[in-house]
Amino acid sequence: MEVSTFLKYILSFICSILLISGPAFAGANVAVKGEGDEVPSYVRSNITGFDFHGEDLHLSSIAGAVARDADFSDVDLHGTTLTLSDLKGSNLNGIDLTDTLSDRVNFQKTDLRNAVLVNMIASGSSFAGAQIDGADFTFAILDSEDQRNLCKIADGVNPTTGVATRDSLECN
Repeated sequence: MEVSTFLKYILSFICSILLISGPAFAGANVAVKGEGDEVPSYVRSNITGFDFHGEDLHLSSIAGAVARDADFSDVDLHGTTLTLSDLKGSNLNGIDLTDTLSDRVNFQKTDLRNAVLVNMIASGSSFAGAQIDGADFTFAILDSEDQRNLCKIADGVNPTTGVATRDSLECN
């Protein structure tokens, strides 16, 4: 078995455990991120069209959520779990997705301009039709086909990290 196939199986297993151990109903639940700090959880919620602009949602969970056409612009989601979420058509302009588990996420037709996606695991995700000018994908784990397709449209420099989108995707 190839290493990449093995890693995909392990990642799938871990994501399944995370979803199974989550709440059994939709809605915003609360988890604790630090003493006195609450973190909203939108596991398996329908948050289509919600406006989260500028919020600090780091370490939260949006796994299995339907969040089409939502506004996550300038949101801090670093360290978040987005596994199996549907973000199609959402505004993710300027979002921080550093260190996120974002496998099997629908990023189709999203606005990822100026997003920070450093160390993101996004295997099995779809970025078809996404806008990525100025996005930083440094050390992100993407399917090779996604990486090739994103390189075709990669342009700009991330205003936060100063890294060129093409360089972060390791485009030739």
